[in-house]
Amino acid sequence: MKALIEHIARSLVDLPQEVSVNEIDGEKTTVIELKVAKEDLGKVIGKQGRTARAMRTILNAAATKIRKRAVLEILE
Repeated sequence: MKALIEHIARSLVDLPQEVSVNEIDGEKTTVIELKVAKEDLGKVIGKQGRTARAMRTILNAAATKIRKRAVLEILE
């Protein structure tokens, strides 16, 4: 799931080398922390949060497949 979010984020931003993804595993829940350059934050979030919502939907679909729960946090 970490690689999935990293791939999506790198394809959206202007500075792909600034993308970092951290995965914190719990028993049933995995937290994915996404950090991008300040200039690219708007591109990852999207208009009215649509891009971020779409990324969360894809992440939840991948997590459901392996019977886990995943949360995406976009850090500033």
